[in-house]
Amino acid sequence: MAVPKKRTGARKQATRRANWKAIKPATTKCSHCGATVLAHTVCTECGYYKGKAVSIKSADYVEATEVKKPAKKAAAKKTTKKAETPVEEAKVEETKAEEVKEEKTEE
Repeated sequence: MAVPKKRTGARKQATRRANWKAIKPATTKCSHCGATVLAHTVCTECGYYKGKAVSIKSADYVEATEVKKPAKKAAAKKTTKKAETPVEEAKVEETKAEEVKEEKTEE
């Protein structure tokens, strides 16, 4: 690992740190409720941004609707039926066997 050969002087250190400035963040007033808000952020008081309800806090908030998918062409895809699984076949056989037993008990 590199190690400095000499200690950094106070003047050099001060000139480097001279560019460290604390700036006051830009604030604006909310167009809906008039509260002081950071610029380009949702109002923490009412939940509005640029005049639109975008947060759950606002009374007019409506959740986003589902995005509609484009219609698929039926002719482009071929549909194939899947073969019944062994479990489904077993269930069908059991129901048939139960029906036969019920018929015999009725007679």
